[in-house]
Amino acid sequence: MQWTKQNEQTVYENRWFSVNLADVELPDGRHLDHFLIRMRPVAVATVVNEANEVLLLWRHRFITDSWGWELAAGVVEDGEDVRAAAARELEEETGWRPGPLHHLMTVEPSNGLTDARHHIYWSDEGEYTGHPVDDFESDRREWVPLKLVPDLIARGEVPAANMAAALLLLHHLRLAEGG
Repeated sequence: MQWTKQNEQTVYENRWFSVNLADVELPDGRHLDHFLIRMRPVAVATVVNEANEVLLLWRHRFITDSWGWELAAGVVEDGEDVRAAAARELEEETGWRPGPLHHLMTVEPSNGLTDARHHIYWSDEGEYTGHPVDDFESDRREWVPLKLVPDLIARGEVPAANMAAALLLLHHLRLAEGG
């Protein structure tokens, strides 16, 4: 059963997102108003070193008043290549410049409300370039053993679903397959 958008109008807009109202027709012919958020793409990146440790940020999210482990992430600027944005965000937030980035996954974290797409990359090498420019984004940056990922997620220490999915996939690729 497919819903059909009849029209859509912007209610609020800024440089990061817009809040829109859509007239949606249901399969039985009824109509409903549905709010949605249109967002810029998000680029995410990390490095996994030779010891199978993943570079993570420990940060607080004021919206949910929660602490947790995350990967470096940020919006893709107009005209910017997604992979380049991921590398930029990693260096700005951690002080590590990644080697060649490999696409890990693209996820839609809340596709019932927003069109956000998070493009997640990883590298198996990186170079420390100095203290992160955006050190205000996290309390600390640490190399965390990938083998701890399932337990971190089970304890709620990786609250963001997109981050949990990416870390579990990295765990599988690097440890379950002997990578």
